Amino acid sequence: MAEPTAVHEVARVPLADVAVDPALAGLIYLEARLADEARYSEWESLWADDGLYWVPMHPEDDPEVTLSYVYDNRRRIKSRVAQLNSGARHSQTPPSVMRRTVSNLEVVDRDGDTTTVAANFALYEYRYAMTVWAGRYVYRIRLTDDGPRLVAKTVHLVNAGGALPTMSFLV
Repeated sequence: MAEPTAVHEVARVPLADVAVDPALAGLIYLEARLADEARYSEWESLWADDGLYWVPMHPEDDPEVTLSYVYDNRRRIKSRVAQLNSGARHSQTPPSVMRRTVSNLEVVDRDGDTTTVAANFALYEYRYAMTVWAGRYVYRIRLTDDGPRLVAKTVHLVNAGGALPTMSFLV
């Protein structure tokens, strides 16, 4: 099945099967904590070799033809992490302090060894003033011999269609 990306994606699995396996939930919570704590190299290690990190401007966008805030394949994820680790991000001097809450985890699709989980989030960023980022995450997670790996993470921001402050961190 195709990757669900819409903000209001309806589960394609029976209602009884929407509960998220603890290993998948654990990966999602770990990914959020590593991003919050600027542990970027560890965050990068959670990704599969074919990973895709996408922050669209509008939920219905096609990233192949429409500009996105972020549309990173695995090579670009590695490059983004190298930039973040360099400390040369002047828009993050001093660095933001962040904490996010991820909730309402729900399995929306299963296809072989890959499960798609959608969740709501609120990200609190403090750098001179508090900024709140909110939206919906859609994760595609593959079970591997090395444990679960992120295949895709799509971030649907509530205010994506409006003016956004600088986003020079992992949302």
